[in-house]
Amino acid sequence: MKLNELSPPKGSRKSPKRLGRGVGSGTGKTAGRGTKGHNSRSGGGVRPGFEGGQMPIHRRLPKRGFTNIFRKQIAIVNIRDLSRFETGSLVDEAALIRCGLIKGRKDGIKLLGQGNIKYPLIIRVNDISKGARDKIEAIGGKIEVLK
Repeated sequence: MKLNELSPPKGSRKSPKRLGRGVGSGTGKTAGRGTKGHNSRSGGGVRPGFEGGQMPIHRRLPKRGFTNIFRKQIAIVNIRDLSRFETGSLVDEAALIRCGLIKGRKDGIKLLGQGNIKYPLIIRVNDISKGARDKIEAIGGKIEVLK
């Protein structure tokens, strides 16, 4: 069997309804739209969510939630991601952006302790978890926490 020999199963494809093709077709003249009114016109019909003038459900239901416009966007980096840096190199925001670990400038960087690293690094971040701090200091790395 070849791709050009494939065809859909019998009865699975239905031809579209041909509207406005004469009185005998059953959908001629008004093409199933009825006579007069907004829905019979071209471009007619109501917007999504319109309930015939009744108060729409999206206005009847109470609004919930809150969006904090002062929220800080913190970039998350794990220890396992730092393996791409060489021994003793400085890991700061510029270095993380350069190697593609974070995309663009954020309000801060937090280092988390998932994974392991085998050589010391100089790390300059805004926040660090206790586990990450312990792992970095255990191998002789230096941590500078920026404020």
